[in-house]
Amino acid sequence: MSDLLYSEIENDLRSGVREVLGDKAPWTDVLAGTEKDEPYDAALWDAVAARLGCAGLPVPEELGGAGATWRETAVVMEELGRAVAPVPFLTSSVLATAALLAAGERELLAELASGNRVAVLAVPFGTAPGAAAPTVRAEDGRLTGEVRSVADGAAADVLLVPAGGGLYAVDAADAARTPVTSLDMTRRLSDIAFAGAPAWPIAEGDGPVGAALTAGAAMLASEQLGLAEQCLATTVEYLKTRYQFGRPVGSYQGLKHRLADLWTSITQARAVARHAASCLAANDPDLPVAVAVAQAHCSAVAVRAAEECVQMHGGIGFTWEHPAHLYLKRAKSASIALGTPDRHRAALAAIVDLPPA
Repeated sequence: MSDLLYSEIENDLRSGVREVLGDKAPWTDVLAGTEKDEPYDAALWDAVAARLGCAGLPVPEELGGAGATWRETAVVMEELGRAVAPVPFLTSSVLATAALLAAGERELLAELASGNRVAVLAVPFGTAPGAAAPTVRAEDGRLTGEVRSVADGAAADVLLVPAGGGLYAVDAADAARTPVTSLDMTRRLSDIAFAGAPAWPIAEGDGPVGAALTAGAAMLASEQLGLAEQCLATTVEYLKTRYQFGRPVGSYQGLKHRLADLWTSITQARAVARHAASCLAANDPDLPVAVAVAQAHCSAVAVRAAEECVQMHGGIGFTWEHPAHLYLKRAKSASIALGTPDRHRAALAAIVDLPPA
């Protein structure tokens, strides 16, 4: 059984990340950033990835990383989810880093760990662990093909591309990147086309891609947990101060019951997300089960928490000038990222040999 409690080191890390995000990523700045052309907040990325050293948490020290584990990375993901932070942490510091770790690559991995470069795994954001990667042809060291809806594709310096039965790296400048209208404006999507783009091999086989998608799904559950916790905290605080008919709105029994149910669901989400992170950190054989359970549960909880946040804030919750819509869009987008809840439930059923419905 994995330890679901947070260690002192993890709590200290949380405090540091939360302080930086509070200073450099208040929701007003995040909202203002959605109206700009920049694919992510470069100053915030430098603060979190480079100065705090979060980009290289799961990378061994001899490779330029912090020598921590995926548990510490999960804590950072929780805080980034709380802030709906517009940085490529999931895509570069989790997905791309996990792929390079599985491939045994060293040079590019060290650059990602330092926060100096951003790498993105070029697969559609909805790709679930175990799903087939898009078809990109590899011939004579060049790639040809197209990959749609790549998260943070416009933010990448390097693209990691599954092609020809292996994994290749491509300088992002050698690919055509077309922005896609994204529901979550803090994590933008791009279509990426390769027309004979020069590439260098990273690994053979689909093992690194599978490892990356599994790690990504596990860490995404922690991001969804942090977002749900923030939605609940924001809503409770508002209901304590909003008065209707001479009494605090939060004193009405119907709303109390809804908040209590949501608190229970979030507590359960914390347990399954922490278990998935612990299994990933320990390379536990139960990892596929833990990831499927975490994603199936946390996706739904995050969406519900965001919906309740919008509804219980009343009229202000439906406006552009309130952060509730940022939470809802991130929750909805994340719920179909790296596999839908239905996809993960089906995967879980296959793992435990349940017959199809």
